[in-house]
Amino acid sequence: MTSFEKERAPRNRTITISENERALLKNRLFYNPDGEEISASQIINKTVCADLFSILDTLPNEFVDLLIIDPPYNLDKDFNGFKFSKTNDDAYLEYLKSWFPKILNTLKPNGSVYICGDWKSTFCLYQIMRDHTIIRNRIIWQREKGRGAKANWKNATEDIWFGTKSEEYYFDIDAVKQKRKVIAPYRENGKPKDWEETEEGNFRLTHPSNFWDDISIPYWSMPENTDHPTQKPEKLIAKLILASCPQNGIVLDPFLGSGTTSVVAKKLGRNYIGIEKNEEYCCWAEKRLAISDTDTNIQGYSNGIFWERNTMNIQMKESKKVIQNIH
Repeated sequence: MTSFEKERAPRNRTITISENERALLKNRLFYNPDGEEISASQIINKTVCADLFSILDTLPNEFVDLLIIDPPYNLDKDFNGFKFSKTNDDAYLEYLKSWFPKILNTLKPNGSVYICGDWKSTFCLYQIMRDHTIIRNRIIWQREKGRGAKANWKNATEDIWFGTKSEEYYFDIDAVKQKRKVIAPYRENGKPKDWEETEEGNFRLTHPSNFWDDISIPYWSMPENTDHPTQKPEKLIAKLILASCPQNGIVLDPFLGSGTTSVVAKKLGRNYIGIEKNEEYCCWAEKRLAISDTDTNIQGYSNGIFWERNTMNIQMKESKKVIQNIH
């Protein structure tokens, strides 16, 4: 029994694929064994099964609206047999320099880029972004999952650096507002000021800051979960896409993993390109993309609103109201 065929609890919703499915899913992948120049039309809405370094020079220039990059962090990690080894800052920075400027060539002049990392790698991420983009911000998001440390503070956050190619770029703040509970509601002439009163409580739509504490890491009971060791939450990626990629725009993820960026882009009406060298992960991505044909839900996001963590019951009631109004 392989690690991907292990026995699971009845309520475990982790996505798996059978041998029969795997054969069919492989047929949906894009391969470029000859190293020929690739056109945008060949890979839009495709999962590209290839080592990034083998196809970097074959990708077209300036055709992507948004880059979402989640490279291996500077940690020892086994990605289904593909091992990444921890090194020092200088070596990790050289690793970033070997591909980041080239992948940036795929970005339109008014495009945006987000690159993910942890506190150990963020020093290097800042340098590579400073040298090749206009840095706009650093997002810190709370990663509540993980074990505590006995001789140190528990590592409970990760970073996402946000940059653009030029002073002109797309950013839709209204698409990423968050619905939060109002703790101390303020009234003016007896009426709510900048908040609404509902049966479920008092809420306000707020502008998002660069600290995100409403993200849940995928786990076994969530339908988006896979066995990928560093899977990003769909809700996290949804914020980046809605803010920085217009409808029908193109999102490229050169380290796709189990497919989160492509799946979320598809659910939100954007085009996607995902590059991943691990064929098994590519198959997981394709299965998730197939599931999204009929299930476009993103946990924590509904009816155009991002909800605080642990407000699922209220979110479900709101969704039912919308359905009732439609009918």
